[in-house]
Amino acid sequence: MLQLYKNIKSRRIELNMTQSDLASKMGYADKSMIAKIEKGVIDLPQSKIIAFAKVLNTAPGILMGLDGTSVDQSSLSEGIKIKIYGRVAAGIPLEAIEDVIDEEEIPEELARTGEFFGLRISGDSMEPDIHNGDTVIVKRQDDAESDEIVIALVNGNDGVCKRLKKYADSIALISLNPNYEPMYFNREEIEEKPVKIIGKVVELRRKF
Repeated sequence: MLQLYKNIKSRRIELNMTQSDLASKMGYADKSMIAKIEKGVIDLPQSKIIAFAKVLNTAPGILMGLDGTSVDQSSLSEGIKIKIYGRVAAGIPLEAIEDVIDEEEIPEELARTGEFFGLRISGDSMEPDIHNGDTVIVKRQDDAESDEIVIALVNGNDGVCKRLKKYADSIALISLNPNYEPMYFNREEIEEKPVKIIGKVVELRRKF
């Protein structure tokens, strides 16, 4: 598989594309993911190989170092479809939400690790990394580590996408856009409002 990562890099350079350019086209938040992929640090599922081939205007078989210019597409898993919501409301189970606006595919390998959904971002509070109209892929879970990007429900309102910061007796939900003030909650407020984490963002997808 090392040949795959070398071919991704060489094709990117051939197209005069920077790592940041490729990251943006693939829906990654920044170039660090591309750097890791090109070094062979991250294994790519078959669905991602297809996506890279489309962005790099080549065939999956060429990226994989196979002879010829094509590969049997049936041998490349298309992944698992998940629902993309326009909003996530407090007090309503995801299964009951009717605001399903789209579907996205995630790699089968990822789908096996838990339950996932997508959320279409509205607003600019997570600029410059996450834009209005972007889709975030979210793993359902009720907690996360400090500094991870989460989807949280606050005080009965719709879900918000923020960076979680944990302190000894409180938490903060922080926008990446400095024009927005952080939201701080002590233990009592977390219980009373309430503040609930419903998932961790694991991937960003952007369409042009």
